[in-house]
Amino acid sequence: MSTAFASVADVIDAPFRRAGHSEFPFGADALSLQTLRDMRPGVEQVEVAFENATVYREVSEPKPKLAQEKIHQIRDYTHSEQIVGNSPELRRMLELVDRVAPTDSTVLIAGETGTGKELVAHAIHRRSPRGDRALVKVNCAALPAELIASELFGHEKGAFTGALQQRIGRFEAANGGTIFLDEIAELSPEIQVLLLRVLQEKEFERVGGNRTIKTDVRVIAASNKDLQREVNVGRFRMDLFYRLNVFPVHVPPLRERVNDIPLLVDYFAARLAARTGKKINQIEKRSLSAMQQYSWPGNIRELQNVIERCVILADSEVLRVDPGMMQEAAPVPIAANVIAFGSERRAHIEAVLRETRGKVYGPHGAASRLGLPATTLDSQIRALRINKHQYK
Repeated sequence: MSTAFASVADVIDAPFRRAGHSEFPFGADALSLQTLRDMRPGVEQVEVAFENATVYREVSEPKPKLAQEKIHQIRDYTHSEQIVGNSPELRRMLELVDRVAPTDSTVLIAGETGTGKELVAHAIHRRSPRGDRALVKVNCAALPAELIASELFGHEKGAFTGALQQRIGRFEAANGGTIFLDEIAELSPEIQVLLLRVLQEKEFERVGGNRTIKTDVRVIAASNKDLQREVNVGRFRMDLFYRLNVFPVHVPPLRERVNDIPLLVDYFAARLAARTGKKINQIEKRSLSAMQQYSWPGNIRELQNVIERCVILADSEVLRVDPGMMQEAAPVPIAANVIAFGSERRAHIEAVLRETRGKVYGPHGAASRLGLPATTLDSQIRALRINKHQYK
């Protein structure tokens, strides 16, 4: 579809550029100029969504290929990317990876914990024109809230207590390459604003600095949470979500690719046996059947752990799995969980934060008083939605 306007926002801008003209595009003459101005922010969001849909359609549109060529490409992934399997679900995902990799589009990888989102990010980077440059990985959940801006964007000497010298941030280190932002949903609202600017303007300042730094970085983000749901409940910015969700890739959980389990077991058993100096030639059929019937809540990571234990315990060339290794944890009643970790825990943490004036880190911080690693306390503070800044 083509129009006389370059973008959706141009439709709103047109009346302002034609001052005194009575005709408005698409019959909009019934709207006042103020109404059109009020509409503009929403229209810009719609424009980003349209751009994302266009990119996704262009990139993911099937190209003519022989079936044998598709199979061969996926087998290449098995060897070079450590992505093992040949199920239809995995093949569909890898076809999307193959199409988006040569572009410079932002990719949002969604999937449960342990499904291999980082391997998918590696595959996209290595098969892109930036593949010979740096892939900088950032686990957003592991970084302390007080230091995440410095980690991402760097800081100048003297920017804060302990900043004894200038430091280059992850975005600056990834210039010309790719940055992988894992667990993106864990970013605080303040950092979400800074990240949005980088995605929109391709520029940032170091903490404590006033020099604008241009950046040429491809962004790949990942989350085990439903970001659309996080937007709906107000924990994630809608505008940032649209900037990240240019090309979504869903990594299927292991329970949806049961036919890949024999291949994965063989792959992990061979590698782990070689590492431990053992020889595994066969897998007991009963054990394999049990593994294919199990739901694997921890996905591939859990499967790898089970196989590692089996290899360590193996006293022959046949791999056997103890059914006790695959017992799903009994669900904790929600009401009890809320009482145990909800109101009582929240009150206790808030009381300590009040005493430390919101300080988490250091020998006199709340983490030290509670006997917890500071990163663990930070995670609990975010989970309980405590505003530690109100106690400063």
